[in-house]
Amino acid sequence: MHDSFFKKIEQKTGVSMEEVYTLANAIQYADFSDEKQVKKIVRKVSKIANKTISKEMEDQIVNSVVKKGNKLNLNEIANMMNQKNE
Repeated sequence: MHDSFFKKIEQKTGVSMEEVYTLANAIQYADFSDEKQVKKIVRKVSKIANKTISKEMEDQIVNSVVKKGNKLNLNEIANMMNQKNE
């Protein structure tokens, strides 16, 4: 990919590509049945997305992901976060 493409994404989102790569790497190798790992990822996603989530919402997302094991559905998590913000 071209550096200018990444720079445009960084400018529009305020998220560095390094953060995106770090998150993608964490997700790729994560054990989604491990509550601690899932909690770290949820917090990272929340920080990168610049969305504050309550402790209850964090717990709900973590429990949902851990319950499903290695079947992570990012759309489902995004929908859960958006429902609480409406």
